[in-house]
Amino acid sequence: MLPAVLLFLAFFALPIGYAVWLSFRRVEVQGLGLGSGARREVWAGLSNYTAALGDSELLAGALRVLGYGMIVVPTMLGLALLFALMLDADRVAGRHFARLTIFLPYAVPGVIAALLWGFLYLPSVSPLHFVLDRLGLPQPDLLGGGALFIALSNIAVWGGTGFNMIVIYTALRAIPPEIYEAARLDGCSQRQIAWRIKIPMVAPSLVLTFFFSVIATLQVFNEPTTLRPLTNNLSTTWSPLMKVYQDAFVRGNIHSAAATAVIIALVTLVLSFGFLRLANSRTRQEESR
Repeated sequence: MLPAVLLFLAFFALPIGYAVWLSFRRVEVQGLGLGSGARREVWAGLSNYTAALGDSELLAGALRVLGYGMIVVPTMLGLALLFALMLDADRVAGRHFARLTIFLPYAVPGVIAALLWGFLYLPSVSPLHFVLDRLGLPQPDLLGGGALFIALSNIAVWGGTGFNMIVIYTALRAIPPEIYEAARLDGCSQRQIAWRIKIPMVAPSLVLTFFFSVIATLQVFNEPTTLRPLTNNLSTTWSPLMKVYQDAFVRGNIHSAAATAVIIALVTLVLSFGFLRLANSRTRQEESR
């Protein structure tokens, strides 16, 4: 286990510890800030955290990510469950090809996917806008207004549905076929089997995919960052992680960025832990019945 422990310490534990250390520090400037001793790091206590929690840009970004997640998570998991149930149904033609086709977008890197969709959204080069223009139909502005949330959510749904579908489909294939045979003898239709047997029995997989989807939503960065050069409606601090990047590498305030990153990590941890506790308590209640 030594190689795994060393890799964990080098690439996970130490960077987190260093970020926490930086979050409690600040740069003190003396005089004009010139000379070898004019700038030095000093202990800042909780001042970086206080400033981060009171930052209106961080709060606005968190609200945007909340709205983004309310679109992405239910849509992506709903489609993943629907595709998994369809592939698990009896007498499905082209099952293997359909499974590969649905999963394939997940293999495309996030930045590449955002670029591809960005050019499909851009009116000057989009074939969709060209077809709508030829047909005399209105051309939607997918990079502005409320449609921007739909455009960003579509990229995440397109890329993540296949992975979640594979997880749920694998759980469906593990259900003993004798259960289905007993249900058919009792007169259950395919729809009743899916609703009363399949979905309840893959509930742990649904919990797992929901857990991963929430974490991915809180860490959204690639899609808005990649689309930002294509539209003026995406600010440099659209999401909390984008604000961390701006503070650290554009504004040069690495200590404030570290504090914001620690806050995001703690919020993610609390939400994830709370959801797992809730799911485990409901599972125990159902088992006790």
